[in-house]
Amino acid sequence: MSGEVREEALDWWKESLHNLRQAKRNLEIEEYSVAAFLSHQAADEAMKAPYIVTKARLPPRGHDLIKLGRALGASEIVDELKVLNPHYTIARYPNAANTVPSEAYSKEIATRCLEAAERMVEWARRKGGLP
Repeated sequence: MSGEVREEALDWWKESLHNLRQAKRNLEIEEYSVAAFLSHQAADEAMKAPYIVTKARLPPRGHDLIKLGRALGASEIVDELKVLNPHYTIARYPNAANTVPSEAYSKEIATRCLEAAERMVEWARRKGGLP
C-alpha cells in the first residue's frame, strides 16, 4: 500500500489494538467471558481497517467475522474466524450461551480466543499496510 491510510481505517485499527490489550488484561484477571468477547471485538475491528483500505469504502455493519473474512479473501485465517465468530453473542447473553456466560468460560477457551484474535490482528496489519 502506498500513501496515507484513511482516517476511518486508522480509527478502527486503534480501537482494535485497544480491545486486544483489554482482552489480555481480562484474561489475566480471570474474566474469561469478557476476554473472549473483547478478542472477537479486536478481530472484528482489525478486519474493518483493511476493508476500508482495500475497498475504499466503509465496511458493512455487523459482526460476522466469516462474512467479513470472505469479503477480504482471508482464507488463511478461516480457522480463527470460525473460533471467534460465536463469541460476539455467547460471551454476553445467557440466552445465547444456554448458561451464564461468566460461568461458562474457562482459561483455555479465553486463551484460544485471544490467540486467534492476535493472529487475525497481525493478518489485518499486513493486509491493510497498517502501523
